[in-house]
Amino acid sequence: MASEATSSRRLNIDNINPHVRAAKYAVRGELAVKSEEYRARLAQGATDLPFDTVISANIGNPQQLDQKPITFFRQVLSILENPGLLEKKDVLIEHLGYKTDVIERAEWLLKEVGSVGAYSASNGVPAIRKSVAEFLERRDGFPANWQDIYLSAGASSAVNTLLHIICADKNTGVLVPIPQYPLYTASLSVLDAQCVPYYLNESTNWGTDLNVLKEACEKAKAEGVDVRAVVIINPGNPTGASLPESDIRAVIEFARQERLVIIADEVYQTNVFIGEFISFKKMLRQMQKEQPGVYDNIELASLHSVSKGMVGECGHRGGYFELVGFDPAVQQEIYKFVSIMLCAPVIGQCLVELMVNPPKPGEPSYDLYRAEYDAIFNGLRERANALHAAFEQMEGVECGVPQGSMYLFPRIKLPAKACEAAAAEGRTPDEFYCMRMLEATGVCVVPGSGFGQEPGTLHFRTTFLAPGTEWVGRIVKFHQEFMDKYRD
Repeated sequence: MASEATSSRRLNIDNINPHVRAAKYAVRGELAVKSEEYRARLAQGATDLPFDTVISANIGNPQQLDQKPITFFRQVLSILENPGLLEKKDVLIEHLGYKTDVIERAEWLLKEVGSVGAYSASNGVPAIRKSVAEFLERRDGFPANWQDIYLSAGASSAVNTLLHIICADKNTGVLVPIPQYPLYTASLSVLDAQCVPYYLNESTNWGTDLNVLKEACEKAKAEGVDVRAVVIINPGNPTGASLPESDIRAVIEFARQERLVIIADEVYQTNVFIGEFISFKKMLRQMQKEQPGVYDNIELASLHSVSKGMVGECGHRGGYFELVGFDPAVQQEIYKFVSIMLCAPVIGQCLVELMVNPPKPGEPSYDLYRAEYDAIFNGLRERANALHAAFEQMEGVECGVPQGSMYLFPRIKLPAKACEAAAAEGRTPDEFYCMRMLEATGVCVVPGSGFGQEPGTLHFRTTFLAPGTEWVGRIVKFHQEFMDKYRD
């Protein structure tokens, strides 16, 4: 029964959209809210907490954690936002460190865009979409059609668009990897469609097991679910795994057999420490070349974003998705859907252009760009390895070698007494562990249950974006004290 206070209002918790109420998004859940309360208390001068800083290791938000913007990108954007600066080119160059290629790129973008304060075409500025197509051709060695490229407000907006098109009713199913980034399960929940989970193989560093994928699909179909698509996150979030060619080939063949749309979430494609990133588009084109006609009907949507990688410009909300093999009539409906949202932020679209077309060797801005890019990449890799080394020495913790993305997803084995204490609080053991960690250290991570995990296993996800390693020491100390307190 709604309380009197809520019943006097038209909306209350019982009558709003139940699918929104049912959606879960742990990355910004209870732990994140509490960490911000601690941050505010510290800012107000609190001295009664056992830590003096809050580390937001719960979300891949690089610039919140002191990753510096790429100078070339921000200099171009500054001119786009304030074109009057072009009246003082001599000041920009002689006093503010702008290079001539910064000014040339800004002038070109202004010519193509007009004003970043104006709407663009619904699917994005044509010249920027052409620049993305040229990048894809360089990356994959196969042609790309700029008219199949849609600029979006980050990859999240692209996922929202694609799932709205794919999900016809509550019977529509989408295969989603577990553990997964909760955007997918939350979006399917809001759409009242079916998430069909398939477990990644932790013993092979979170590889995609074709037999597990097939079993999940067959089980859903047997229950009457209309399975239409399979989501692949590569490199993985939250796992950090980077798929080998054999896994990618197997997924494409599986999609052919089951007539599934492939949604390839590739936003971490530059965050690869071991091996190399292979795009689904490249592998599909290679397989089509090897066996003409066999894979011609594969429908593939691949996503990329300015939010991750060495760019880290989450707040600018820029991204794109490319469609391969889609029915033209369906693409018309996708265009209509993105038109309802008007267009992606135009400054974010311009940032996409800079990401896919950065300074080249020999150009004035190249040396600084390369130095900044490499410093960010090497810093991420060093912190990933330092965090992994810490987990290796922690009792009851197992963690695969960092392969890519911005995350580690260690498995933790907690004493029975800790699990009992968690139950007494109405929490899962991993939630309990992560809450105690936050309260003791100020480090905010996300319990594995927020991403999904095999029954009987416990994990947490942490980024390795925060500078320094002092906070890693806090985790090690906390873990030892936690284990001692609850030891059987």
